[in-house]
Amino acid sequence: MTRSLRCSVPFALALLSSAVFAAPQNLTVISFGGATKQAQEKAYFQPFNASGAGTVVAGEYNGELSKIKAMVDVGHTSWDVVEVESPELLRGCDEGLFEKLDPQRFGDQANFVPGTFTECGVATYVWSMVMAYDHAKLAKGPTSWADFWNVKDFPGKRGLRKGAKYTLEIALLADGVKPDELYKVLGTPEGVSRAFAKLDQIKSNIQWWEAGAQPAQWLIAGDVVMSAAYNGRIAAAQKEGMKLSIVWPQSLFDPEYWAVVKGTPNKKLAEDFIAFASQPQAQKVFSENIPYGPVNKQTLGLLPAEVQKQLPTAEANLAQARAVDAAFWVDHGEELEQRFNAWAAR
Repeated sequence: MTRSLRCSVPFALALLSSAVFAAPQNLTVISFGGATKQAQEKAYFQPFNASGAGTVVAGEYNGELSKIKAMVDVGHTSWDVVEVESPELLRGCDEGLFEKLDPQRFGDQANFVPGTFTECGVATYVWSMVMAYDHAKLAKGPTSWADFWNVKDFPGKRGLRKGAKYTLEIALLADGVKPDELYKVLGTPEGVSRAFAKLDQIKSNIQWWEAGAQPAQWLIAGDVVMSAAYNGRIAAAQKEGMKLSIVWPQSLFDPEYWAVVKGTPNKKLAEDFIAFASQPQAQKVFSENIPYGPVNKQTLGLLPAEVQKQLPTAEANLAQARAVDAAFWVDHGEELEQRFNAWAAR
């Protein structure tokens, strides 16, 4: 009896040790919240947990690089994977805030849209900044950003994102600048002044939004007659039965990326998660739940036609759209945001 007890204790400890080491490792994944995070839960987080590869601990933020920089500077990284916009990805990569990634870990690049893989990030979806309006309240809807400025035929407040980015592009598009010349014009002092002069024309009609959920809420409430908005937020409202319409011509599209925070002890697991989230089937579920464009080209064929036509990457929606120039905003973002803030405060 004594002998069997002596044998069972090490055996039990071995089993306990094995169970501890076999337990799924936690992976903290930070994204932007809202409808996008809900879609990520269904498409990526829950299935990844079910796979046994790891356990996603999901959080959210507003895209502030300062939070990531604070972690990296003190050498205490509590976030593993973060969702970042393209300018922040470039800036953070230059500042050493993100790990360098091996693109070979994420699949054949030929199966992904161009621009998916960068030194420090892997694109997860493509979204668009579009114009939206409530067609129940407007018998004849706007068709361009020029109509957005037409307060005579479309009286009422307009919603715009409170910031230089997207807003200055929209102003120049409304002023007749061709999409392919947009950043050439905005890259000059005259072009910047032209954008602000255009904004001056409707400044008293602008209602500034800061959270992605606000445009749909304001449109439904009748607080604004039209608004710049993230296409996914409008699509989510449409799904709930709200009578909102999207104007795709002159929309601005941009990939969103997964990046791995510098110094994380979970780099391999982080890359495993990104590879998992880059598979066609996972991206199919994501785009079914929120119409942001998948970056894995094999995904489109898995989606119903009615879903495909709502995606920023649908051919018809891309026809008159313009990609946001991330490098431009890395180079000029700080000065333009400062000028915008001073202008908006006047």
